[in-house]
Amino acid sequence: MSTHKEIDKATGTETTGHVWDDDLKELNEPLPKWWLYTFYVCIVWAIGYMVLYPAWPMVDGYTRGVLGYSQRETVALEITTAKQAQSAYRAQLSETPLAEVKTKPDLLRFATASGGAAFATNCAPCHGRGAQGFSGYPNLNDDDWIWGGQPEQILKTIQYGIRSDHKDTHATLMPRFGTDKLLEAAQIEDAAEYVMSLSALTHNAEAAGRGATIFAEQCAACHGEKGQGNQELGAPTLSDAIWLYGNQRQDVIQSIMTGRGGKMPAWVGRLDDVTIKAVTVYVQSLGGAK
Repeated sequence: MSTHKEIDKATGTETTGHVWDDDLKELNEPLPKWWLYTFYVCIVWAIGYMVLYPAWPMVDGYTRGVLGYSQRETVALEITTAKQAQSAYRAQLSETPLAEVKTKPDLLRFATASGGAAFATNCAPCHGRGAQGFSGYPNLNDDDWIWGGQPEQILKTIQYGIRSDHKDTHATLMPRFGTDKLLEAAQIEDAAEYVMSLSALTHNAEAAGRGATIFAEQCAACHGEKGQGNQELGAPTLSDAIWLYGNQRQDVIQSIMTGRGGKMPAWVGRLDDVTIKAVTVYVQSLGGAK
């Protein structure tokens, strides 16, 4: 066995003896000692971790580790500790009428913070993180409240939802004038022109004139003679610049034809009463509630 060491003339570095294409030789450039030592330490650390903590998945679970650590138990303990820390405020919020919460600064801060957290988890997917709403999902920052913006009204809406399965839900539904053939297509188009005229949108004046009669006969009972809306029936205002499903002509026609019939789930039973109350306070704090 030869112990001869070949030195590359160009670099002065020893070769490994590996050769490609007759003249391409591999230089013997070992990794830095610090890198190797770090690698070995990581191996030792990984083995120690597998022994001490949960690591390997198994058919009916996973290895527990000799320390018996459980991240789920840790999180559960942290949640329990947090609830205990909040218990005094939660009890106070439970006992305080909604109208009086804003008169107690510390309680108001707690309710707004906890309600905001619950809103982000449960409500933001539909209403947006800033409660700005989207088409078909109301903006909660403005003053246009379909079912009322008083604290107790907001609370009821959150508790029982809109056209949900709960027996106390807001259940009124706009007729489907087109789908159910209650009006002809031309009548729906004329009614849409009149509705657009109520909020000073660009419209066909002649068609709106015909639509005024249709509106008076079919729509005014819920929306009011001038489209001012009716919160008791959940009939939105039609005379302002706020539109739930859009203010384009086709949007209005579609609303008249189908009645839309948007739904909101009932949160009673999904969230506890104190959390629902906190969400109510948070929504009210956004500035649009009355």
